[in-house]
Amino acid sequence: MDMAAMREEFGRAGLDVSDVAEDPIVQFREWFDLWKTVDPHLADTMVLSTVDAEGWPDARAVLLKGVDSRGFVFFTNRTSAKGVQLEAGGRAALTMVWREIERQVRVVGEVSRVPESESDAYFASRPRGAQIGACASEQSAVLGSRAELEARVAELEQQYPNKIPRPAHWGGYLVAPRSVEFWQGRPDRLHDRVRYRLETDAADAWIVERLAP
Repeated sequence: MDMAAMREEFGRAGLDVSDVAEDPIVQFREWFDLWKTVDPHLADTMVLSTVDAEGWPDARAVLLKGVDSRGFVFFTNRTSAKGVQLEAGGRAALTMVWREIERQVRVVGEVSRVPESESDAYFASRPRGAQIGACASEQSAVLGSRAELEARVAELEQQYPNKIPRPAHWGGYLVAPRSVEFWQGRPDRLHDRVRYRLETDAADAWIVERLAP
Protein backbone atom coordinates (compact mmCIF):
# COMPACT_ATOMS: atom_id res chain seq x y z
CA MET A 1 0.00 0.00 0.00
CA ASP A 2 1.41 3.42 -0.94
CA MET A 3 1.55 6.38 1.47
CA ALA A 4 -1.47 8.19 0.06
CA ALA A 5 -3.63 5.08 0.29
CA MET A 6 -2.41 4.36 3.81
CA ARG A 7 -3.17 7.91 4.98
CA GLU A 8 -6.63 7.70 3.45
CA GLU A 9 -7.31 4.37 5.12
CA PHE A 10 -6.20 5.59 8.56
CA GLY A 11 -8.12 8.83 8.19
CA ARG A 12 -11.26 6.98 7.16
CA ALA A 13 -10.98 4.52 10.06
CA GLY A 14 -10.18 7.21 12.63
CA LEU A 15 -9.31 6.64 16.27
CA ASP A 16 -11.56 6.37 19.31
CA VAL A 17 -11.19 5.41 22.96
CA SER A 18 -12.89 2.13 22.12
CA ASP A 19 -10.13 1.31 19.61
CA VAL A 20 -7.08 1.52 21.86
CA ALA A 21 -5.40 -0.85 24.31
CA GLU A 22 -5.87 -0.38 28.06
CA ASP A 23 -2.15 0.36 28.48
CA PRO A 24 -0.52 3.22 26.51
CA ILE A 25 2.75 1.31 26.14
CA VAL A 26 0.92 -1.55 24.42
CA GLN A 27 -0.80 0.97 22.15
CA PHE A 28 2.48 2.72 21.41
CA ARG A 29 4.19 -0.51 20.45
CA GLU A 30 1.39 -1.28 18.01
CA TRP A 31 1.73 2.12 16.34
CA PHE A 32 5.54 2.13 16.47
CA ASP A 33 5.87 -1.34 14.96
CA LEU A 34 3.69 -0.23 12.05
CA TRP A 35 5.70 2.98 11.63
CA LYS A 36 8.95 1.01 11.41
CA THR A 37 7.57 -0.88 8.42
CA VAL A 38 6.70 2.42 6.71
CA ASP A 39 9.98 4.28 7.36
CA PRO A 40 12.61 2.01 8.92
CA HIS A 41 15.41 4.57 8.45
CA LEU A 42 15.72 6.45 11.76
CA ALA A 43 12.20 5.43 12.69
CA ASP A 44 13.19 5.93 16.33
CA THR A 45 13.75 9.70 15.99
CA MET A 46 11.85 11.76 18.55
CA VAL A 47 11.99 15.29 19.96
CA LEU A 48 13.00 15.59 23.62
CA SER A 49 11.77 18.76 25.34
CA THR A 50 13.08 20.07 28.66
CA VAL A 51 13.22 23.38 30.55
CA ASP A 52 16.42 25.17 31.51
CA ALA A 53 17.33 26.85 34.81
CA GLU A 54 15.75 30.13 33.69
CA GLY A 55 12.49 28.49 32.64
CA TRP A 56 13.16 28.58 28.90
CA PRO A 57 11.95 25.57 26.91
CA ASP A 58 14.62 23.59 25.07
CA ALA A 59 14.10 20.89 22.46
CA ARG A 60 16.23 18.61 20.30
CA ALA A 61 16.02 15.31 18.42
CA VAL A 62 17.22 12.12 20.12
CA LEU A 63 16.79 8.43 19.37
CA LEU A 64 14.39 6.15 21.17
CA LYS A 65 16.46 3.12 22.18
CA GLY A 66 13.97 1.15 24.22
CA VAL A 67 10.34 1.02 25.27
CA ASP A 68 8.95 -1.39 27.84
CA SER A 69 6.58 -1.43 30.80
CA ARG A 70 8.72 1.20 32.56
CA GLY A 71 8.48 3.74 29.76
CA PHE A 72 10.76 5.21 27.08
CA VAL A 73 14.59 4.99 27.11
CA PHE A 74 17.24 7.06 25.37
CA PHE A 75 20.97 7.69 25.95
CA THR A 76 23.00 10.88 26.07
CA ASN A 77 25.87 12.84 27.60
CA ARG A 78 24.74 13.70 31.13
CA THR A 79 26.84 16.88 31.24
CA SER A 80 25.25 18.24 28.03
CA ALA A 81 22.58 20.93 28.16
CA LYS A 82 19.82 18.33 28.01
CA GLY A 83 21.54 16.12 30.57
CA VAL A 84 21.85 18.98 33.04
CA GLN A 85 18.21 19.92 32.51
CA LEU A 86 17.05 16.34 32.94
CA GLU A 87 19.03 15.93 36.15
CA ALA A 88 17.76 19.21 37.58
CA GLY A 89 14.14 19.08 36.50
CA GLY A 90 13.32 15.39 36.52
CA ARG A 91 10.62 15.90 33.90
CA ALA A 92 10.52 15.82 30.11
CA ALA A 93 8.27 15.61 27.08
CA LEU A 94 8.73 13.43 24.01
CA THR A 95 7.16 14.05 20.61
CA MET A 96 7.10 11.65 17.67
CA VAL A 97 5.68 12.95 14.38
CA TRP A 98 5.00 10.38 11.67
CA ARG A 99 3.80 12.67 8.92
CA GLU A 100 3.72 10.02 6.19
CA ILE A 101 0.87 8.24 7.97
CA GLU A 102 -0.54 11.35 9.69
CA ARG A 103 0.12 10.16 13.21
CA GLN A 104 1.72 11.80 16.22
CA VAL A 105 2.49 10.60 19.74
CA ARG A 106 3.16 12.95 22.66
CA VAL A 107 4.53 11.80 26.02
CA VAL A 108 4.98 13.72 29.27
CA GLY A 109 6.67 12.00 32.19
CA GLU A 110 9.12 11.81 35.03
CA VAL A 111 12.79 11.19 34.26
CA SER A 112 15.26 8.90 36.00
CA ARG A 113 18.55 7.24 35.12
CA VAL A 114 18.45 3.68 33.89
CA PRO A 115 20.59 1.16 35.82
CA GLU A 116 24.31 1.52 35.11
CA SER A 117 24.41 -2.05 33.83
CA GLU A 118 21.88 -1.09 31.16
CA SER A 119 23.99 1.89 30.10
CA ASP A 120 27.10 -0.34 30.00
CA ALA A 121 25.36 -2.88 27.81
CA TYR A 122 24.07 -0.35 25.32
CA PHE A 123 27.40 1.51 25.13
CA ALA A 124 29.19 -1.77 24.42
CA SER A 125 26.80 -2.43 21.52
CA ARG A 126 27.58 0.87 19.77
CA PRO A 127 29.99 1.12 16.84
CA ARG A 128 33.56 1.98 17.84
CA GLY A 129 33.33 5.39 16.18
CA ALA A 130 30.25 6.30 18.20
CA GLN A 131 31.98 5.16 21.39
CA ILE A 132 35.00 7.34 20.63
CA GLY A 133 32.70 10.25 19.83
CA ALA A 134 30.87 9.93 23.13
CA CYS A 135 34.19 10.02 24.99
CA ALA A 136 35.70 12.84 22.95
CA SER A 137 32.87 15.35 22.93
CA GLU A 138 32.14 17.69 25.81
CA GLN A 139 28.66 18.00 24.41
CA SER A 140 27.09 21.49 24.44
CA ALA A 141 30.36 23.13 25.62
CA VAL A 142 31.88 25.88 23.49
CA LEU A 143 34.46 24.42 21.10
CA GLY A 144 37.29 26.56 19.77
CA SER A 145 37.68 24.65 16.52
CA ARG A 146 36.95 21.37 14.78
CA ALA A 147 40.67 20.59 15.05
CA GLU A 148 40.40 20.44 18.86
CA LEU A 149 37.73 17.76 18.61
CA GLU A 150 39.64 15.78 16.00
CA ALA A 151 42.79 15.89 18.13
CA ARG A 152 40.85 14.50 21.08
CA VAL A 153 39.46 11.70 18.88
CA ALA A 154 42.96 10.77 17.69
CA GLU A 155 44.22 10.74 21.27
CA LEU A 156 41.45 8.39 22.39
CA GLU A 157 41.97 6.06 19.44
CA GLN A 158 45.58 5.60 20.54
CA GLN A 159 44.66 5.31 24.20
CA TYR A 160 42.05 2.61 23.59
CA PRO A 161 43.14 0.36 20.70
CA ASN A 162 40.69 -2.33 21.81
CA LYS A 163 37.81 -2.05 24.27
CA ILE A 164 36.56 1.45 25.08
CA PRO A 165 35.07 1.88 28.56
CA ARG A 166 31.82 3.81 28.93
CA PRO A 167 32.60 7.31 30.23
CA ALA A 168 30.98 8.15 33.56
CA HIS A 169 29.24 11.19 32.06
CA TRP A 170 27.34 9.15 29.46
CA GLY A 171 24.29 6.98 30.09
CA GLY A 172 20.62 6.29 29.70
CA TYR A 173 17.46 7.98 30.89
CA LEU A 174 13.97 6.61 31.35
CA VAL A 175 10.86 8.72 30.81
CA ALA A 176 8.09 7.11 32.86
CA PRO A 177 4.90 8.48 31.30
CA ARG A 178 2.18 10.31 33.17
CA SER A 179 0.41 11.29 29.96
CA VAL A 180 0.49 9.78 26.46
CA GLU A 181 -1.51 11.23 23.59
CA PHE A 182 -2.16 9.52 20.26
CA TRP A 183 -3.11 11.81 17.36
CA GLN A 184 -4.62 10.53 14.13
CA GLY A 185 -5.04 12.92 11.20
CA ARG A 186 -8.55 13.24 9.73
CA PRO A 187 -10.01 15.29 6.86
CA ASP A 188 -10.89 18.96 7.35
CA ARG A 189 -8.55 19.13 10.37
CA LEU A 190 -11.15 17.31 12.48
CA HIS A 191 -8.43 15.08 13.86
CA ASP A 192 -8.82 12.32 16.44
CA ARG A 193 -6.92 12.68 19.72
CA VAL A 194 -6.93 10.03 22.45
CA ARG A 195 -5.07 10.73 25.68
CA TYR A 196 -4.03 8.37 28.46
CA ARG A 197 -3.72 10.21 31.78
CA LEU A 198 -2.24 8.52 34.85
CA GLU A 199 -4.56 8.76 37.83
CA THR A 200 -2.13 8.34 40.74
CA ASP A 201 -4.89 8.45 43.32
CA ALA A 202 -6.48 5.36 41.79
CA ALA A 203 -3.65 2.82 42.09
CA ASP A 204 -1.87 4.26 39.06
CA ALA A 205 -4.82 3.57 36.77
CA TRP A 206 -4.90 5.01 33.27
CA ILE A 207 -7.78 7.30 32.36
CA VAL A 208 -8.45 7.20 28.61
CA GLU A 209 -10.26 10.19 27.12
CA ARG A 210 -10.92 11.87 23.78
CA LEU A 211 -9.66 15.42 23.23
CA ALA A 212 -11.05 18.00 20.84
CA PRO A 213 -8.90 18.40 17.69
